[in-house]
Amino acid sequence: MATAILALNAGSSSVKFTLFHQEPGAEARRIAHGQLEGLNTHPHFRATGADGAVLVDQTWPAPAPEGEDPHHGPVACLLDWVTSHLGDVPLLGVGHRVVHGGAEFAAPIRITPETLARLEALTPLAPLHQPASLGPIRVLLALQPDLPQIACFDTAFHHTLPDTATRLPLPASYGAKGVRRYGFHGLSYEYIASCLPGLSPRLAAGRTIVAHLGNGASLCAMAAGRSTETTMGFSVLDGLVMGTRCGQIDPGVLLYMMRAEGLDAAGIEKVLYHQAGLLGVSGVSSDVRDLQERAAGDAAAREALEMFTYRLVQQIGAMIPVLGGLDGLVFTAGIGEHDAAMRQAACARLAWLGVRLDQAANDAHAAVISTPDSTVEVRVIPTDEESMIRRHVAASLMQA
Repeated sequence: MATAILALNAGSSSVKFTLFHQEPGAEARRIAHGQLEGLNTHPHFRATGADGAVLVDQTWPAPAPEGEDPHHGPVACLLDWVTSHLGDVPLLGVGHRVVHGGAEFAAPIRITPETLARLEALTPLAPLHQPASLGPIRVLLALQPDLPQIACFDTAFHHTLPDTATRLPLPASYGAKGVRRYGFHGLSYEYIASCLPGLSPRLAAGRTIVAHLGNGASLCAMAAGRSTETTMGFSVLDGLVMGTRCGQIDPGVLLYMMRAEGLDAAGIEKVLYHQAGLLGVSGVSSDVRDLQERAAGDAAAREALEMFTYRLVQQIGAMIPVLGGLDGLVFTAGIGEHDAAMRQAACARLAWLGVRLDQAANDAHAAVISTPDSTVEVRVIPTDEESMIRRHVAASLMQA
């Protein structure tokens, strides 16, 4: 009998979704994807099929009234549409990307009211992201309490980090409160790690740095497919320069903002999350594509791109001693998969390692973009967090 699984990836004002269909003995395939967007302003529900045809395009005149969960109406509508679209095909379960699993959750879990309460207790560790992750879960629990829901954590893949990598140099009392390094983008890294054995057994068994480069960006150093270091730490602010996030920054800057500018926590948060990164340096855009179009005649756009590449290579370099060398470098996510100019600039700075870029392969976005004589194998692998979520849901339901 055919079955279906729904994967949800919720943000602060949108919910992306992918609907998977599986026939017995066959590989699961996408039959629809789309998103609920503008939840806090003008909700919009759009879905397309595997062939790109628009399946639904619906808007609401206004968001939920103040005090009501903005997810409720749109998520209920999505569930109704999924049920109708599937017909007689049963929806086995729903998988959710949950940003933070804290120190406790190192693997996917079945959501119950009790586990939801434990995940809500982690909100102080990710106040901007955790509530959004949990919004659709809460709605579906109320609408269909018997529908299996599986939480899949962006922090879980990094539970293999050694203690020395997770500790922060603060009084022990902070560690007891959960203030430590966690790492994020784990579902993306887990997917890449699952692909490596079939693509490159050498990298799967060796020392590989994966660069997840999108509006949010980070690195993961993998030894035999396990996370040993990553650039994001306590929060998603740490590490690389991102679209609107600062990345690594001297804490003294935050003290300056408080003392010299009188900013409170909300004011500092606004700067670091929404006004920094590529947008802050360029003054015009957080989009690498836009900045590259402007770069020839805009010094600030060039500076933003140069800083992005500089920090990327700087932090790749910091990971190599942790791994004890480097066998492979993998680019993934929006920028990593599609920006040949950025990959070329980064690899040129890594030539001292023996990285040799195949220019034609890079321009064509080929799977392998290094030359045969390159001592470091450089690959481009599209990430697929939704497929990873689907796998976790299927595995969890089999164990139930």
